[in-house]
Amino acid sequence: MEIEKIKNLSVDVHRLTNSEGHYFYGYYDNPSWSGNDRYHLYTKVKFWDRLQTSEDIAELGMIDVETGQEIPLAETTAWNFQQGTMLQWHPLAPNDEIIFNQQTDDGIKGVVMNVHTRESRFLERPVVNVDPTGKYALSVNFFRMYDFRPGYGYEGTPDPFVDMPHPEEDGIFRIELDTGISKLVLSLQEIWDFTKSYFAGEDQKIMINHINMNTDGTRFVCLVRNFPINGKSWKTAILTAKHDGSDLFLLSDYAYASHYHWRDPQHLVIYSSGLEGSTAGVQLYELKDQTHEVTLLDQQYFLRDGHCTYSPDRTIMLYDSYPDEDSYRHLYVYDLVNRKGVTLGSFYSYPHINGDFRCDLHPRWNRAGTALSFDSTHEGNRHIYTVDVSDVFK
Repeated sequence: MEIEKIKNLSVDVHRLTNSEGHYFYGYYDNPSWSGNDRYHLYTKVKFWDRLQTSEDIAELGMIDVETGQEIPLAETTAWNFQQGTMLQWHPLAPNDEIIFNQQTDDGIKGVVMNVHTRESRFLERPVVNVDPTGKYALSVNFFRMYDFRPGYGYEGTPDPFVDMPHPEEDGIFRIELDTGISKLVLSLQEIWDFTKSYFAGEDQKIMINHINMNTDGTRFVCLVRNFPINGKSWKTAILTAKHDGSDLFLLSDYAYASHYHWRDPQHLVIYSSGLEGSTAGVQLYELKDQTHEVTLLDQQYFLRDGHCTYSPDRTIMLYDSYPDEDSYRHLYVYDLVNRKGVTLGSFYSYPHINGDFRCDLHPRWNRAGTALSFDSTHEGNRHIYTVDVSDVFK
């Protein structure tokens, strides 16, 4: 296989993973770097050109960024190519403990593991997002998600509510990380009752596709989507609530919404249709929770959907793109203070690695805000790469 090269590279890119196999981290909004930036987590699998099954094993581990040493930690069959197994560092022990999902005899559970002793304990439910303060995790029905988008759910177990459009027993669960105990805090029925007016009496099957706690763990945002029927694409409502499921707020009714990231407890950036009164169409907006205040970031720069994350000091936006007509994905950083962006590099994306097993860049900041990592296939395998960006805007 001929290896495509990086095009228009303006910074040095280092390949972090070097062994045989296909490596990736997964989603862009989980902490992949340890608290001291010494270690980076990875997921390793044996293939890259099909969807996962419940029999496919993924190796989880960490790499010493300074020495390149690869340290295997665990195996799991509860994973997918877009979000991995929700592997991430525990906020209260960011150098010592990781959280991920694993298949057990009692179903898929979240796991908290000490990376030094390998001592583990199980949570009652699988983890989809972790409160940055380390108190709670959120959980949703991964099997319902698999039916909706296989690249984001887990294969192998039928959704027990598959024939129910908005069941009262399913929805958003909150897990206490110290005890592992979970509780349903917001049902799909409650969400439907709160948002159904948009569909003017037409019933819809709904699900939670993405959900994240804000920066102080007081509230969460979730993207509620309806299953597409009769060839129609799904629509997305942006809903927020307190961590206990109360105080619901419809930030944006069913329209278009995609990737997002919290700036602080009140504001999040999201590529979407904006809110009522927005005039720029689908764009990268900053929304203020529990209001209809909306700010357009830079209509001339953010032209397409991308995975967006604020730097740790909230002065720089990390962004990427889907493949262009030449099959290149682009990696950007944008100075929010001086309103200027830089293309860090463009990376070939093999056209046959597409759909729900595609390899998005999913760029992620390190803790210090001086470097980033991303996943890419431009060398003919899935690998994790790092870029030092400490001098980009100096």
